[in-house]
Amino acid sequence: MSLFEDTNPHALKNLLAEIHNRTTALPNFQRDFVWDPGATQELIVSIANNYPAGSILRVRDTKRVFVPREFEGAPVLDGARHTFLVLDGQQRLTSLYQAFFGVGEHRYFLKLRRLMDGADIDEAIMHVRASTKWAQRRASFELQAQELLLPLSELQGGAGRFGQWSRRVARTLKGSERIALEDALDEIEERWIKTIDDYHFPVVTLSDKTEPAALCTIFETLNRTGVKLSVFELLTARFWPADLNLRSLWEQAVNEHRPLDLFEVDPYYVLQGIALASRRAPSCKRSDVLGLQVDDVRAWWGPVAKGLARGLEILRDDCKVMLPKWLPYSTMLPPLAAVLARAGAVKGPEEGVRRERLKQWFWCAVFGQAYETSPNSEAARDVSELLDWLKGGPAPQTVTGFRFDPRALRDVTPRQRSVYRGTICLILSGGARDFHTLAPITGKLMAEQGIDDHHVFPAAWLDRQGQTTTRQRDCVLNRTLIDRTTNQLISDRSPSDYLMEIESTAGFPSAQVLGSHALPTGPDSPLRRDDFDSFIRWRQEQIWHEIQRVTGAAQPADLEVNGEQEFPT
Repeated sequence: MSLFEDTNPHALKNLLAEIHNRTTALPNFQRDFVWDPGATQELIVSIANNYPAGSILRVRDTKRVFVPREFEGAPVLDGARHTFLVLDGQQRLTSLYQAFFGVGEHRYFLKLRRLMDGADIDEAIMHVRASTKWAQRRASFELQAQELLLPLSELQGGAGRFGQWSRRVARTLKGSERIALEDALDEIEERWIKTIDDYHFPVVTLSDKTEPAALCTIFETLNRTGVKLSVFELLTARFWPADLNLRSLWEQAVNEHRPLDLFEVDPYYVLQGIALASRRAPSCKRSDVLGLQVDDVRAWWGPVAKGLARGLEILRDDCKVMLPKWLPYSTMLPPLAAVLARAGAVKGPEEGVRRERLKQWFWCAVFGQAYETSPNSEAARDVSELLDWLKGGPAPQTVTGFRFDPRALRDVTPRQRSVYRGTICLILSGGARDFHTLAPITGKLMAEQGIDDHHVFPAAWLDRQGQTTTRQRDCVLNRTLIDRTTNQLISDRSPSDYLMEIESTAGFPSAQVLGSHALPTGPDSPLRRDDFDSFIRWRQEQIWHEIQRVTGAAQPADLEVNGEQEFPT
């Protein structure tokens, strides 16, 4: 039996009317409307030109497999029995519904004078926020007629509605002026309005005989080919019939565990953590996550979400990963969550020992770039080996196999995100202080003072000295966290120059602040001599000592190839 009930084009005005009268709805797991008004405007221009604008996929939903919800801005379903659920086309239909029914955050208008002057429709269409006084005043027909400004909401009734509106506008004039305006508006109706009124979308309607499993497969296929459905949303759909609401679980987890919100965690990482925690042979590939069963999620959601939040607290408090932008690898979060979920809670000295081991694993994984390639395989191995280590077994390969060549730091720029971010966090873990307030740098202070990573030797100054290699200028050894005010003071000046001004404030603890950033102090400091090469050598040694401290590495490794460290870019 064919899955397809209908593959015929349907008039846009009918599709929008079905949304308005609650015949057509959305599956509740579909993500929210996210299009910006510019995209909506471009879509309307395409429709007015009768250009193809994609197809619509829907299913006749007599089985009521999925919980429905109305389109954003449409009348609330409130128990109304819908007929169709839209699977593909949500963003386009929502944007057009809001534009032509005059709902949502923006209002759309056609400047008819521009069309009368021969402009194309893309030059005549405009949008404005509905909350503005300008938009609210244009709800007045008198002002619309005076400015020849057509609200697109007048087109929800099709060309006939435009005809009524245009005749009212023409009646505001008399004699030959009225006749001329009527003729011009008739031309606009013929050229543009009727095209919109007659526009059809290709619509594929799946039969109500389509099984829920087949629908989930269709969702997955759409997801692979670019339609906006994540694995989390696919599983949300699959688990609905079992009365397991992943969206509600995630909202509850975010409310209960603040770090999940602060670090903008993707709920997919919880599902990956469950896949790692719930199996004897841990694995968190996409297929493993899609293969999760209801019982897996019911049993492990709470412990893994709690473990993830606890892991983020350790990274924030002990490793000084203050903000999401400084997390070296987000792919480290699922194994960390799974390990903490399976290890359970302990008290006394054992808790401290576990914490120290997790910190060492984190730093070794970051500077050893363990999660740079094949992160899912690395995560599976780390879960098993970390759990064994926390229970008194041998250290994991990530720790015992750690090697690092400190010369590599000269090549680490923001493009090598993991080691670059890890180095910034390492500097923070040494107690880095804000140059402006002198307070220890925290996530809150970063936001308040505009603290970000900046050059110690300004790039423009180095360029003037002939130091033109971007990699040398931008390497992490020449970067530290500096507040907005101090960075403006530094500008393109030499270190000796800007330090003199900073230190002109009586009592400024220069050595304390510079030392907290692993920067050289004292009268013979390379910063005082504006000696970039000596500065790089000095700071490389300092950062290497810090890496040794947190990883336990005894000796530097010789990992260079032809004099240059190999890093992915």
